[in-house]
Amino acid sequence: MKIALLGGGYVADFYGKTLPNYPELTLAGAFDTEAARAKSFCELYGGQPYASFEALLADKSVEMVFNLTNPRAHLETTSRCLEAGKHVYSEKPLAMKVEEAAQLLALAKQNGVRLACAPCSLLSETAQTLWKALREGVIGKVRLIYANFDDGMIAPKMSPWNWVNERGVPWPAQDEFEVGCTYEHAGYVLTWLAAFFGPVRRITSFASCQIPDKGIAVGTMAPDFTTGCLEYDDGVVARVTCGLVAPHDKSLTIVGDDAVLTVRDVRHDARPVLLTRTPETGWRARVTDRANRVQRKLDRWFPSLPGTGKHWHWTRQLPLVRPPHGRFVGPGKDVDFCRGPAELAAAIAGNRPCRLSPELGLHMVELIESLQFPARRGPAHTLTTTFDPIDPSA
Repeated sequence: MKIALLGGGYVADFYGKTLPNYPELTLAGAFDTEAARAKSFCELYGGQPYASFEALLADKSVEMVFNLTNPRAHLETTSRCLEAGKHVYSEKPLAMKVEEAAQLLALAKQNGVRLACAPCSLLSETAQTLWKALREGVIGKVRLIYANFDDGMIAPKMSPWNWVNERGVPWPAQDEFEVGCTYEHAGYVLTWLAAFFGPVRRITSFASCQIPDKGIAVGTMAPDFTTGCLEYDDGVVARVTCGLVAPHDKSLTIVGDDAVLTVRDVRHDARPVLLTRTPETGWRARVTDRANRVQRKLDRWFPSLPGTGKHWHWTRQLPLVRPPHGRFVGPGKDVDFCRGPAELAAAIAGNRPCRLSPELGLHMVELIESLQFPARRGPAHTLTTTFDPIDPSA
């Protein structure tokens, strides 16, 4: 399938680096409002730089467009692609408002084309391993989930507006701060939970901007801390937190009657899934009890040592459902961004539903909008959107 990129900015390289994993996807070219970016992208990854958005849309060989524009432009740009008869894989979120996302779903159906939305990490080895353990009931009935996506206090002290990728393209700090970390990042955990537990039925949310001055001028500063309690079917409750204030923490903890499943960093595709039995019994309980006694003594005698206050558990690592394949973005970023477009292409070729369906994307927009702007629908909101169950990929 011939594909083209709309947007040659910072994130485009993540797609360019992982595109070789999928020879069924052929890069026709890229367009960016800054011509130099499209040119440098194509020089590095292939294809032609289009002279205009219209030229990209007029290329009849292009079947799918990766929309990597700013989220606030998604409604307009995705609409134009769909109207031109192109399938669209959109970077997150699908749109900024539920009503806008619903328009895109209707437009895709009207034009007989497919629409899908990032993030695609629920297809990763880690997510699929975690999901398999849940389906097999290894922790018993699920009661509670803690999901965090805290990026640390990156601004103003770390000056992220000075970050550049290998093509010299800067990280879009102003856009990130104006759009908000919840719109940009909450989907990474919310899509996993959607696959595991289905649609959210009710959300109670809170949002705040704790650091209003992040070091650069912006139009409107979005909240940098949001948290919500999400209610799923069967009594499952999740606490989801997203922010740019608390120390780096992208962990997911799922608590069941018999054990706990933990992923320490959901932002990597092949990280371990850890299983901890609670409460521990037998010899494991005796070993961990002895370890914790020793730890408490060390805490008293050497309070400055690393690991002070640690509580030991007997934890085992679950085997991944499959070995990682292909290449990731790079060291320290074990992520395959092109899993999503490849899943959409496979769904089109096989005439089957895409696991990253537009209905899932619409549900994500409603959730994220409720998290970041609780005043719009009230801090306690009953969700109006839903989606069909998602099939595991492993």
